[in-house]
Amino acid sequence: MNTSWWRRAGASVLVMAVGAAGLVDAAAPDGADDGGQGTELVTTWGASDDIAGGTLSNMTVRNIVRTSVGGSDLRIRLSNAYGDQPLVTDSVYVGRHQAGASVVPGTSRRLTFGGKTSLRIPPGGMAISDALPGQVPAQTSLTVSVHVVGTTGVITAHNRAMQHSYKSTSGDHAADESATAYQTESSAWFFLNAAIVTAPRQVDTVATLGDSITSSVGTTIDTNRRWPDVLADRYAKLPEHRRLAISNEGISGNRVLNGIAKAGSAGPSALARLDRDVLTKPGVRTVLVLEGINDIYAGATADELIDGYRQLIARVHASGRCIVGGTITPVGGSFVYTPEKEAARQAVNEFIRTSGEFDGVVDFDAATRDPADPTRLQAAYDGGDGLHPNDAGNHAMGNAADLDTLRCN
Repeated sequence: MNTSWWRRAGASVLVMAVGAAGLVDAAAPDGADDGGQGTELVTTWGASDDIAGGTLSNMTVRNIVRTSVGGSDLRIRLSNAYGDQPLVTDSVYVGRHQAGASVVPGTSRRLTFGGKTSLRIPPGGMAISDALPGQVPAQTSLTVSVHVVGTTGVITAHNRAMQHSYKSTSGDHAADESATAYQTESSAWFFLNAAIVTAPRQVDTVATLGDSITSSVGTTIDTNRRWPDVLADRYAKLPEHRRLAISNEGISGNRVLNGIAKAGSAGPSALARLDRDVLTKPGVRTVLVLEGINDIYAGATADELIDGYRQLIARVHASGRCIVGGTITPVGGSFVYTPEKEAARQAVNEFIRTSGEFDGVVDFDAATRDPADPTRLQAAYDGGDGLHPNDAGNHAMGNAADLDTLRCN
């Protein structure tokens, strides 16, 4: 087997956890390390669980993801959080992405779970693979291919990923390095919840908790131009002791206060999903929140939204982590805008900037607003609907943070 793109390292370690309750990976808690050798587990890529419509039957899904930081001993976390029956797979492979659905020849490697190639995840459960020995480079696109045995019920996925994934023709094509069997594109990541590596102890993960603006709807698909990607690119240029990993936990349409999980939905609220989507991901030390415009659109008052923020702050602090507030970007000219809703947005942003209740602030509003009309995005940043920033707008957002603000000390 060719392992040229991962330098072989230590032995594989089981860190598997499945179960319907709690969804906490007890065998690989946040901050788990190698017994004092100066490393820890960090989430180099992550996405939040949602629901995709339809079912999958005896086919393979190929997900494309991009690491933020490098490390060793890759582990993949799969999720059946919303499944109504067990998710069964007998073949999961990871490779280095070439183009489309193809894998760089010679890089495909099989994952095991508890030493086995087959896996059964109960409804509501998750599982982490054994460690795959070798080095994983930073800012590298990987393929994660999962063969589905039988027919799924409700599909746990992440919709509007701004990245194409692929569905195969019938059968197990997880090991295939060519794209021949993968005839159908999708805009969702299937069953994939996190990519975890062993990294130097000083490298922590920032989880960006948000809605479609954090998922970066409006950017060019397959180009990794989301603002969390831009942020990851900035950290990658720093000396190793200052680098941070980024895990994008945005869900399109999500709210802080209210949500519901069903096919095509906006997912459960940030308050409901904080533990599972963010706090159980290894290495997360800072939560960066950019969320609330969907609450305002749905009729929430500024005071109600601020109360929601305070609960997020209290729970993140109780877990021993830091939380940074992101100001809500302009919505003038969009379907969201009314003078009353703009007043609520301004009041919420004033709280984020001046209350001192967050551990830091990233002023996304200031970075993207039109100086001539602060209720609107700059024309060069508008994705076309007055609400979602385009590639240039996401670039400005990714450059808005002081990098040291996001390090939790």
